[in-house]
Amino acid sequence: MSKTENYRIYAIGDIHGSLEQLRDMQDRIATDLRTNPHPNPLVIYLGDYMDRGPECRAVLENLIAVKSATLPAKFLYGNHDNYVPLFLENPESMHERKYHWLHPAMGGDKTLASYGIDGAVLENATAVSAAFAKALPSEHLGFVKTCELSISIGGYHFVHAGVHPDRPLNDQAFDDAIWIREPFLSSKADFGAVVVHGHTVVKNVENHGNRIAVDTGAVFGKYLSCLVLQDDHQWLLTDGGRVDCPIGHGIDP
Repeated sequence: MSKTENYRIYAIGDIHGSLEQLRDMQDRIATDLRTNPHPNPLVIYLGDYMDRGPECRAVLENLIAVKSATLPAKFLYGNHDNYVPLFLENPESMHERKYHWLHPAMGGDKTLASYGIDGAVLENATAVSAAFAKALPSEHLGFVKTCELSISIGGYHFVHAGVHPDRPLNDQAFDDAIWIREPFLSSKADFGAVVVHGHTVVKNVENHGNRIAVDTGAVFGKYLSCLVLQDDHQWLLTDGGRVDCPIGHGIDP
């Protein structure tokens, strides 16, 4: 069996309401498949569809349509996506996080604005939550709640934030999967598979050998990245086509 179990995998980094970049990447994938057909393509979205960007609702609508399209796709759960059901269930709680969803650092107000709810601040969280419950289509909430925590395929493990080095891949904690940075990012350990993740913004896609970081800050005026994996090959999908992404790519010497 190949390292990708005979799939060609397209792994897309954090979107954060960046609809135009999402559509551009989907077009690149379609072009790549027309130019280089493959019998088993699979697109994996690495989570964080919500917050910070202006088109969160439209991004979710796009992904819901993608889910029922002919090109197979899977969707991972990000920490920002997790805030949506949490805020609906308990709008005033910090949920044991550093920031409340309505703190400017989290960008929950941008998600709410995309659903027609403006002026959201912590002081009116309960009223905002009630308005959000009415504005949020059940299909959208259902999509968020059914995103997967992680996906293992062959020699790769796909997860939003990363894994804890001291736990096996099949026994990871929920919070680590969507929130972890250290000790994951500095670990040189063999995790049992190459971990493909987003969550932590990098200047360029970084291939550390034991992990590949794919969040290149689309919502911060940078760009959306897509890692292409097939058998033993690792590429990035650029507007000019595929380029190699060997171990060491994107890592400052």
